Amino acid sequence: MDRGSQYASHEYQALLKRHGIVCSMSRKGNCWDNSVMERFFLNLRMGRVWQRDYANHDEAIRDITGYIVGFYNTCRLHSKLNYLPPVIYERQMAAKQPILVSEKT
Repeated sequence: MDRGSQYASHEYQALLKRHGIVCSMSRKGNCWDNSVMERFFLNLRMGRVWQRDYANHDEAIRDITGYIVGFYNTCRLHSKLNYLPPVIYERQMAAKQPILVSEKT
């Protein structure tokens, strides 16, 4: 399984740690971290890119950005988000009271 050796390297992990960033990477042979992004890129290719014939790289960037910002995040219903678009789901989650966490560890 490809874990992206550049992301697993000690140098990269040290860089993340210096900036207080926690890397999300599953164990070797466990591909679950990639499944969400693989699904997103499949939807992007099938729903947009393969339906277009771009004249150049800049046109592709503008169109794909517009698709993500103007449709995928604001209009497209996501079954994992109770059939809400991500923007609406995030607004609802932000409005909820935070979960209280015990101070004891």
